[in-house]
Amino acid sequence: MTAQVSFTTATPTGQKPVTVAYERTGSGAPLLLLHGIGHHRQAWDPVVHILAAEREVISVDLPGFGASPALPEGVPYDLGSVVPVLAAMCEALGVERPHVAGNSLGGLLALELGSRSLARSVTALSPAGFWTQAERRYAFSTLAAMRHGARLLPLPVVERLSRSTAGRAALTGTIYARPGRRSPEAVVSETLALRTATGFDATLAAGRDVLFTSEVSAVPVTVAWGTKDRILLRRQGVRAKRTIPGARLVRLPGCGHVPMNDDPALVARVILDTSR
Repeated sequence: MTAQVSFTTATPTGQKPVTVAYERTGSGAPLLLLHGIGHHRQAWDPVVHILAAEREVISVDLPGFGASPALPEGVPYDLGSVVPVLAAMCEALGVERPHVAGNSLGGLLALELGSRSLARSVTALSPAGFWTQAERRYAFSTLAAMRHGARLLPLPVVERLSRSTAGRAALTGTIYARPGRRSPEAVVSETLALRTATGFDATLAAGRDVLFTSEVSAVPVTVAWGTKDRILLRRQGVRAKRTIPGARLVRLPGCGHVPMNDDPALVARVILDTSR
């Protein structure tokens, strides 16, 4: 069941209200799940039931994505604003230092939470921030093209494409190595999420100069990369390991940029191993 939590966050012009949509299920130590740019919390659906057997799972729509409203006017979508928003959200939910798993943008946010001692453990799946400028430009242009396509396609066309394996590959093959495994309903939903994400452009703009260089040494960290990631190439995982020497670097065979759909059992095991 989707719920919303409202709270205030500090900004240069004072406290401002923020509302975040989330789902909470399972029992055990809390585990916060963070999706990537243009996606929504349902990206985690393939693994939530596995994780919920051992963890209290909290999957969120980041501000300006999915069912979460945009950040208040004047609040940027950079790490300096979004990380405190997530910390304030956890406080509002009564969650102290959860385990955190994130994908792409969510992986970068998870690492930042770890660097600020706001997480018990961090699992970053193809995290942003370990690119060269050429790799970043390639990734951003690919994401912008996906967004453009999602906005151009009429809903009946998206629905028709979602009913076939080839159509699902056309709509989501950039982020999934096995797009045929995604249900038609999920493909339609995430295409609409990409189309309507109010935070997309501002988040992309805020990421132009982002390189992750923070120290994350006080908590267990796993960085995992799909071997078929077509957006953030897997060699960036080697850079992540160099930046965070204490991290465990894991290869996800046959997985794309959003690996939770491609191999749910493997991704869940990596997250649970890290959080143990």
